[in-house]
Amino acid sequence: MSQRTNTKGKQVAVVVGATSKWQSDGRNTRLAHGRALDDSDLPVGVRWGVGGAIAQKFAQEGFFVVLTTRVAANASALAEAIRTQGGDCMIVELDLVSQDSIAGAFATIRRDAGDPDVLIYNAGYLEGRDLPPEKELLEHIPVEMFDTAQHIASRGPFLVAKEVLPSMRKKGEGSFFFSNNSKSLRGRKRMTGESLYYPRVMMRTLAQVLTEEYSEHGVHVANVVIDGTIDSPGTRALPKVQNQPDLVMNPVKIAEAFYYLHTQDRSCWTHELQLTPFPTKPSY
Repeated sequence: MSQRTNTKGKQVAVVVGATSKWQSDGRNTRLAHGRALDDSDLPVGVRWGVGGAIAQKFAQEGFFVVLTTRVAANASALAEAIRTQGGDCMIVELDLVSQDSIAGAFATIRRDAGDPDVLIYNAGYLEGRDLPPEKELLEHIPVEMFDTAQHIASRGPFLVAKEVLPSMRKKGEGSFFFSNNSKSLRGRKRMTGESLYYPRVMMRTLAQVLTEEYSEHGVHVANVVIDGTIDSPGTRALPKVQNQPDLVMNPVKIAEAFYYLHTQDRSCWTHELQLTPFPTKPSY
């Protein structure tokens, strides 16, 4: 078992990207709606998208949860909600574009919480969303946008894996899960209003490689394809969602899927899970 250095002596779950760019004051929300939104009438489970729902779920199941976010203030309300629910958590700033930031963040986690027992890589980005409709083609995408997407979808998870997998391998147990999307299944063009998603294919490939390398050491690796629009303050207010509310995915239920993966018996692990709302055809 891992060394317990948090005050409660609990197992440690780290959520990389615990906040959402679609939360009430998130970057995507402001981009799509031109302002922050009031989320006071929304259930607490959906206010911070998938990352926030996963953090709340693992805290409710007795884990000490580490919330990583680029700026600590982004996760302060989420941390308060977890503590109000009786859970334990801490916030650690982590910028996936910086190797030094990643190393420093996990040094803090190991010191103040302990070696992670569960790592959920839920980092997202909005690069490409602010390009106008006439600039959908690759020739219009600045290299800086491509670099950021690569940092978060490929280089970032590689560096995070190097930080947490050695201790999991030595213990002979642990879970390392990727929160991914349908663009990881095959390359598709960037449509207006979407991020530069095709680096997500590399994240899925990394999950496959780590499965081959670390499963025999007792580490459960899985790629979770979230195949649809996730309910959150910013997405709930979009016209297409208001017209077809059945198209949105409940992040609380998505979080339950991640916890299910973690609790699977090692004789029958799932290594890829695709979640799709019932009115739509699954992506492939």
